[in-house]
Amino acid sequence: MAKGSINVSVENIFPLIKKFLYSDHEIFLRELISNATDATLKLKHLTSIGESKVEYGEPKIEVKIDKEGKKLHIIDQGLGMTAEEVEKYINQVAFSGAEEFLNKYEDSAKDAGIIGHFGLGFYSAFMVADKVEIITKSHTDAPAAHWTCDGSPEFTLEEADKTDRGTEIILHISEGEEEFLEEGRIRELLTKYNKFMPIPIKFGTKEVNDPDFTPKTTTDKDGKETTEPHKQITVDDIINNPNPAWTKQPADLEDQDYKNFYRELYPMQFEEPLFHIHLNVDYPFNLTGILYFPKMTNDLNIQKDKIQLYQNQVFVTDNVEGIVPEFLTMLRGVIDSPDIPLNVSRSYLQADGAVKKISSYITRKVADKLKSLFNSNREDFEKKWDDIKIVIEYGMLSEEKFFEKADAFALYPTVDGKYFTFEELTNAIKAKQTDKDDKMVILYASNKDEQHAYIQAAKDKDYEVLLLDSPIVSHLMQKLETTKENISFARVDADHIDNLIKKDDTTISKLSEDEKTKLDELLKEVVPSEKFMVQLEAMDSSASPFMITQPEFMRRMKEMQQTGGGMFGMGNMPEMYNLVVNTNHDLVSEILNTKTKKKQERLINQSLDLARLSQGLLKGEELTNFIKRSYEMIK
Repeated sequence: MAKGSINVSVENIFPLIKKFLYSDHEIFLRELISNATDATLKLKHLTSIGESKVEYGEPKIEVKIDKEGKKLHIIDQGLGMTAEEVEKYINQVAFSGAEEFLNKYEDSAKDAGIIGHFGLGFYSAFMVADKVEIITKSHTDAPAAHWTCDGSPEFTLEEADKTDRGTEIILHISEGEEEFLEEGRIRELLTKYNKFMPIPIKFGTKEVNDPDFTPKTTTDKDGKETTEPHKQITVDDIINNPNPAWTKQPADLEDQDYKNFYRELYPMQFEEPLFHIHLNVDYPFNLTGILYFPKMTNDLNIQKDKIQLYQNQVFVTDNVEGIVPEFLTMLRGVIDSPDIPLNVSRSYLQADGAVKKISSYITRKVADKLKSLFNSNREDFEKKWDDIKIVIEYGMLSEEKFFEKADAFALYPTVDGKYFTFEELTNAIKAKQTDKDDKMVILYASNKDEQHAYIQAAKDKDYEVLLLDSPIVSHLMQKLETTKENISFARVDADHIDNLIKKDDTTISKLSEDEKTKLDELLKEVVPSEKFMVQLEAMDSSASPFMITQPEFMRRMKEMQQTGGGMFGMGNMPEMYNLVVNTNHDLVSEILNTKTKKKQERLINQSLDLARLSQGLLKGEELTNFIKRSYEMIK
């Protein structure tokens, strides 16, 4: 038996491992099973090139709990180690970066990923165990070896009588870490981190129906049929899927395969995904994965953290910011890349050149897929637009390259249910919606019901009105106005229609200047100035007498600040509206010519209430009182 000290330049690394990595100590199982998987895959490679003479067979990794003995076993059938290899890989190489680890991360080493970066993966076992044993037999003829360490730099290494190749790690679970002797807890961790590992992982056994057994059915004298119970057999309980969909070629998968895999990823998600994007690239970096577009809500936060990041089929995190462009973090699915440096800080990750290339690739791939879907089945794409628009609009705002590509598939729906691309929209409205200054005005509504009267006024002039109702549309319009030439967006209730798209011809007012001054003074006495700015306009006599509008700039800045952006302080400003009064309407003339002040005030208030009602601004008690007054007048 050999004894020795682990080759490490600090006095005692083990308490430091526990201290720095304690918050994520559950990952010890991920690290040990990753090591077992590596050992198995290395053996597969050696046998395939003839450098190992053993039969590879169908190896599996086994996890066993010995609750009574307070031990956890991880057993593989991989290439194993000789005593010399144990000495090299466990006692020396593992600690090659220990001093650097201490110097660099003494104050901030909280990311469990540091373990793998410094070759400390195996030693993560000491976060939960006060003694660890390795019993290993090489695929060569060398004798088996037994290594033991009690959490100090001292170890023992002796020959073992193990005859089958592979490695068994035995963790003597520490006091206070007994959760890792519970079957439910270990199953939870295996499912979380190792659900798609490439080698089958056995965790106990289970009873299943014998596939070779056909139950017999007999009929008694009364003609009653009885079928014997199905024969049960005991089989290994394999907790992982070693060949998940993303590891296969798209040509080998049907649409149903993608849907089944989505169910496997999200068993509690009942809605089908809208469509998927299969990522598969091997140059200039390696990346595979499948991204799914789920049905979206207008809540930008609730959707996030649904993409799972893997490194060689080992789960790492579902926080993929910095790797996946932010606008795509609302999607679901899997990304797997061995090239992502997972074992360093997130700030380093976000600055890493390879990661930026991966992010750009994913952006381009998603844009190309959306374009392809749009071109191949536009009708279906239009049906799904409401469920995907928030992602596309977010991408157009946050990623310049995506914005450029989105012209080919981003849609602008109208209140009548038509869908235009930006080019189609401008071609459709150019002739009629260009104002006297040669600027094209794109009219839109955010609520068809509340803005119905304004929409109708625009349609009466044969104008197109878009329906733009996502929470970030104000930001998108601002972006389009600064990127595209000679266009502006105006919500239909931002002013009366002739002011929104000013033409050369102006309507003449029926009122004289003196009458307009008198009307203006009268209105300002009755209309609350803290809510409304009075604006006299000469419009068609058939247009509404009173119309409430909200200036485009003020409202848009307010909306933008509420969703991040806009002008500072605008979000907290009270709502302000313009009361546009049509000086050519008969009712306005009647108000002006009414003899009694009381009747004038009543007519103004009634007209104001009707205008507020059409805008959806009359609510609660005010709406109740309006209905009561109207009912009394009818009586």
